[in-house]
Amino acid sequence: MRARVCSQNPHKLDELRASLPGWELELLEADEYPPEDGTTYEENARGKARYGRAHAPADEWVLGEDSGIEVAALGGAPGIYSARYGGDGSGKERVLRELEGVDDRRARYVCAVVAIAPDGRELVVTETLDGTVAHELRGSQGFGYDPLFVPAGEARTVAELGDAWKAHHSHRARAAARLAELTRGL
Repeated sequence: MRARVCSQNPHKLDELRASLPGWELELLEADEYPPEDGTTYEENARGKARYGRAHAPADEWVLGEDSGIEVAALGGAPGIYSARYGGDGSGKERVLRELEGVDDRRARYVCAVVAIAPDGRELVVTETLDGTVAHELRGSQGFGYDPLFVPAGEARTVAELGDAWKAHHSHRARAAARLAELTRGL
């Protein structure tokens, strides 16, 4: 299965490659992507995928993905604004500041993937990973909010658990696994 990932984030490409064995994935080469102006992860992922369908080779699948972290004590923020929450990539620090003195540290990662086949068929998967927000940044692997997100049942952050753990257990890995199930035999 060949597909173009409609993203400018090489970390997401790496994670999807690790989570979709048997797929040949490349980033979609594009000068500009559509704005993430949807009201849900799915809408943002669909916008990327539809843009990709218009620009990718006709015989390849396209994958649009949007993801974020939702913190219960912040009313679900940063949510779909996760990538822009700090204004300059400092969203992690903003979340930590906003949670100072807060006992409720529940959070979840959310990932939506919209895959469009060469024939125009569209598949949508959304997966989550529950956890909590640590009191400080820990670990060096992963990217984004990984140094502060502690998955349920774990004592370490995703950045401490590492990329190998993430390739099998993250919200993105879960979405990729579901997509692999839906496309098996196609």
